[in-house]
Amino acid sequence: MNDSNNFKAGFVTIMGKPNVGKSTLMNALTGEKLSIISKRAQTTRHRIFGIITTDDHQIVYSDTPGTLDPSYPLHERMMTFVKRSLEDADVILYMVELGEKHQDNTWVEMAKKSGVPVLFVINKVDLNKGSQLTDKITYWKEQLPWVEPIAVSALEKMGLAELEEQILSHLPNHPPYFPEDELTDKSERFITSEIIREKIFMQYKQEIPYSSEVVVSSFKEDEQIIRISAEIYVERNSQKGIIIGKKGEAIKNLGIAARKDLEEFFGKQIHLETMVKVEKDWRNNELKLKRFGY
Repeated sequence: MNDSNNFKAGFVTIMGKPNVGKSTLMNALTGEKLSIISKRAQTTRHRIFGIITTDDHQIVYSDTPGTLDPSYPLHERMMTFVKRSLEDADVILYMVELGEKHQDNTWVEMAKKSGVPVLFVINKVDLNKGSQLTDKITYWKEQLPWVEPIAVSALEKMGLAELEEQILSHLPNHPPYFPEDELTDKSERFITSEIIREKIFMQYKQEIPYSSEVVVSSFKEDEQIIRISAEIYVERNSQKGIIIGKKGEAIKNLGIAARKDLEEFFGKQIHLETMVKVEKDWRNNELKLKRFGY
C-alpha cells in the first residue's frame, strides 16, 4: 500500500426510501452480494458494511434500512441503525429512484444537516424513456437547489465509475479502518442468515417474510464442505405451516435456492439443515429483539 499520508479512507452511508435500490447499489459497488435484494420494501433490517480496499483508498459502504415511520419496536431499532450511520459518515449517498417525487423533507434535511457532503443519486435510469431523466434532474434541482444529481443504474452498473470518483473526491486522508482482505464487518453466520432470509422474501407472499427471522445455530467449516444449521422463526403456527408447505415442498425449495447462493458466496459445498420455530409476536418484544441482534 502507498504512503498512509496519501491514503484515503472513509465511511459512505447509503440512505433513501424503502425499495429505491440501496442494497443493489452497495452490492454493485462492492462486487459482492452482501445485502438482501428484494422487490419488497424494508428487506434490509441491519446496518451492513461493504468494504472496498485498493492501493490508495478504502471505501466502507454502509447499507441502511429504508427510511420509514416505525410501526413496530423492530422498526424503531432499524431507525436507530440509520441515525447511527449518519453520525459517523464521511459521505452520504441520498438515493431516489427515477419516477420518485419529492414528498417529505425530513430525511433529506437530516442528511443535509449532518454537515458531511451529500451526493444525490437518481437510480434506475435504465428505465429512462425519452426526456424523463433530463426532466427529473431539472425537477430535483428546482426542489432542492443545493443538489447536483448523479444518474446511475445499480442493476445495470451504469454511472458507477463517476459516482465512485465523486465519493473519493470527498474522502479524507486516513489510514484504512479494516484489513485489506476484509469484505464486510458481518460474520459468516450473519451473511448466511441474510441469504436464507432473502429467499424467504422471494418465495413467500404477504406478511410471511416480514414476520420471519433467521438464526444460524451451527456453522462448521471443513476443507471441502460447510455444514450449516439454521432456525427460521415466525410469529404464528399458521405461518410455520406455510413456510414448510405441503409435504415439506416449500421448505425444500427454500433450502435448494439458499444452498445455491451460499455455495457461490463461500466457494464450497454446503450442507444446509433448516428448522421452523414459532416465537410469538417477536417484532414487538424488546427481549426477543435483543436476542435476535437488534
